[in-house]
Amino acid sequence: MPPGYDPAAALDRLLLGGPRRWTRLEVAQRAGVPPERTQRLWRALGFADVGDTEPAFTDSDVAALGSLSALIDSGFVDLESEASIARAMGQSLSRLADWQTDMLAALLTERRGGGAGPGAGPADDVVASAEVLLPLLRDVQDHVWRRHLAANADRLTAVGSGAAVDRRELAVGFADLVGYTSRSRGMGGRELGAMVEDFEGLTADLVARHHGRVVKTVGDGVLFTCTSAVQAVEIGLRLPEEWAADDRPPLRVGAAYGTVLTRLGDVYSPVVNLASRLTSLGRPGTVLVDQELARRLRGRRAYRVRPLRRVSVRGYDHLQPWLVRRRPGAPVPGEDAGPLEDLLDEIADDVLG
Repeated sequence: MPPGYDPAAALDRLLLGGPRRWTRLEVAQRAGVPPERTQRLWRALGFADVGDTEPAFTDSDVAALGSLSALIDSGFVDLESEASIARAMGQSLSRLADWQTDMLAALLTERRGGGAGPGAGPADDVVASAEVLLPLLRDVQDHVWRRHLAANADRLTAVGSGAAVDRRELAVGFADLVGYTSRSRGMGGRELGAMVEDFEGLTADLVARHHGRVVKTVGDGVLFTCTSAVQAVEIGLRLPEEWAADDRPPLRVGAAYGTVLTRLGDVYSPVVNLASRLTSLGRPGTVLVDQELARRLRGRRAYRVRPLRRVSVRGYDHLQPWLVRRRPGAPVPGEDAGPLEDLLDEIADDVLG
């Protein structure tokens, strides 16, 4: 390394495009944005406050703030929603950055055999690895972002039809690990992390296979949406089957169908709350749905839909869960595929109207 080489400064230049030279007030002045607004956006992005005289910002920060001002001037982002958009972007990208940092740290530890080793120091290894990996990660992230925009192109083309693009008819599903809290207490960090990774990986794969979207994961659960009620039920039936193993807690799934408000990548609606309540009522390995989703399964011989006893839960005094099971192709022990099942089908159809 050349004399006076500073790995931390080199990493800053690589990540931020240059040295930290501007204070909060200076970056606001250079970007032409009021200081109080820059601080509000900085916090919304998830970053801690910095002192007024601390040179914490780079030329790229000035350029980014200028780009945001141009977005607002274009009318794409208004003043009322800019903080919300910054918060949504910050939370998503913060999680991505956390994962990438952990991945890079694990790679460096493995290469160095867990110790310091001879030659260059750990900080030098970080800079060398980042110089190779970060441009590749940036290119992949940009492409994945564009592909997701393309996957939502139907919502852009719907603008001309007068349809409300932020309100959609969707099936909303929750998948929940039963007994996760008690089981996780006896696990080590590595073991628990591996189980959560397996759960999130299986869920993401299965939801994508059935043309759905994972909205978010929260440790022991996942929220997903589908445009098709049938696809949502397929996800709900297959998840517990594919997840099942002796060393894993069982899964249960709840789903509901209706009008959903989509905002900043999240979903809001009584339908979401209903799906959550149905999940909490389910037994391990089962799929419970609301009446609207059950109605959309009428005439589909692949499924058996049965009403369960009405219950009162928070927000719903007389909630009617519907149990969905796959109809076997041939009689199996314990399954009545004869006249009784036909009668129950007729009763279910009458109730669904």
